[in-house]
Amino acid sequence: MGEDAFGRIAPVATESVVAKYGAKTGALTVYGTTAPYLDIQKLTVLVGRFLKTADEENVSFVCVVNETAATELVGYADCVGEDIRLNGQRFRVVGVLKDDDNSLTSVFRSGSLVAYVPYGALVRISASATPKITSFYLSASQTGTVEAAKERMTEILKERFDQDEDAFSVTSQNALESAMNSITSILAVLLGGIAAISLIVGGIGIMNIMLVTVTERTREIGIRKAIGASRSMILTQFLVEAVVICMLGCALGILGSWGVLRLITTVVSGLDISFQMSGGVVLIAVLFCFFIGIVFGLYPANKAARMAPIDALHYGG
Repeated sequence: MGEDAFGRIAPVATESVVAKYGAKTGALTVYGTTAPYLDIQKLTVLVGRFLKTADEENVSFVCVVNETAATELVGYADCVGEDIRLNGQRFRVVGVLKDDDNSLTSVFRSGSLVAYVPYGALVRISASATPKITSFYLSASQTGTVEAAKERMTEILKERFDQDEDAFSVTSQNALESAMNSITSILAVLLGGIAAISLIVGGIGIMNIMLVTVTERTREIGIRKAIGASRSMILTQFLVEAVVICMLGCALGILGSWGVLRLITTVVSGLDISFQMSGGVVLIAVLFCFFIGIVFGLYPANKAARMAPIDALHYGG
């Protein structure tokens, strides 16, 4: 297994700088890298282009910013051709990257002001003599696999660091995605368990309320049966009442959730993050509440329907 396990490789050095455009200033994270970084990370160019090999060779003072940096610093997304200053050095914006919520890179850097420049240009504006390359991003070759590339890179680094495995770490995007999926699954199970317990407790509460209602309206049930109301009519009446109580609780819950989401969105508005209520989730909540009303209202309704008219009329003297 040789270097043919690798496809593209892009070194990355990171530096925090002060960015300025006109009267606006802000802290911006700059990544000094090379052209293959775009394809390796599967980033999407919104307007303009990404870094080219010629930019690296000529140490051009050009930069590619993310959508957040473009809108917050320059004022609009299509800012290709504008000049911004990074640590006092003027850079020409040649491209803007789309903030993609499905990209791991975009998720981790959500809300941050980010720029990508040729590594040589980063050296010129760095506060340190030479910014250290702390990471290498690489892709597997067309004939290879991610695991093969990971194993080969581990071997190279072990040779470089005299077999000291604590001196470096090698991770793959598949591993990161698996970790995130595992965390998401665990959270889904925990939240699902909490929701199930809440539904059961709420259902028991509704059943108790309906049992009290049936007891208080025993004479009414006897009168209705005496004038011809069938068992199914009594059963339907109390089932509908149980479902209505559940639907009222569902409406209050949905309204409260909407209010909480609006509040959170307002609080984190500076991070350019918004939370919205999904119509599918609302539909599922309504169906579940309807189901809970039927299940936990069935016993009290059946108890009311099975009452004998004579006994119901004699209830309470």
